[in-house]
Amino acid sequence: MGFGVASSGFTLLEILLALALTALVLVSLNVFVFSMGELWGRNTDVRLFDRHVRAVTRYLDQELHTAALPPAASAGSTPIAPQEIKPLNGATDNLLTFVLPAGSRLLVWPDRPLPEVVCSLQARDRDGLVLLWHSRLEMKFNDDPPRETVLTPLVTALAYDYYDSDFKTWKTEPVIRKDTSGQLQTPQRLRLKFAYGKLKRETVITLPTPTEGLPNF
Repeated sequence: MGFGVASSGFTLLEILLALALTALVLVSLNVFVFSMGELWGRNTDVRLFDRHVRAVTRYLDQELHTAALPPAASAGSTPIAPQEIKPLNGATDNLLTFVLPAGSRLLVWPDRPLPEVVCSLQARDRDGLVLLWHSRLEMKFNDDPPRETVLTPLVTALAYDYYDSDFKTWKTEPVIRKDTSGQLQTPQRLRLKFAYGKLKRETVITLPTPTEGLPNF
């Protein structure tokens, strides 16, 4: 009496069907990967622009806080204040000015770095945000114009926020304003306006006030 042997292999139809399904899965996976890559690449400019905006804002915020700490500032003083500054090429302008006791990592000195660096911020149409700087220890500090470092070419303008305590409202000014006696007024906040093509961003930095330092002992 003979016994039949059960077949455990795949038929030709099953193999063809499996290959077809595998091909469909691979095609779908490729379409998904390429579409995600396209979307990722499409937003590259936006991501890089936003990252740049955050980096510049964070850098300025840190430097301004440094200027408001002892020994650069003492409680009750105004370490961040507008001053009349004469750039290398240009007319005298009222610029937000502060002092960095140890300078900044972005400053390139012709010789050895010096402390007590007086810095000012200016926005220019073609250059962007410019940091004007020189040390109080330089022999010709009062005669020579400050050096210049472009912090970013993507800042199109600076603006200044003033708080009216009587009306409890904020007012944004395109230039540093003066009081009734003609004295320059220090704003409470600084606005940075960035632009890159059609992309535009605006960030706000609250200007710090001096704080008491810790005792030496």
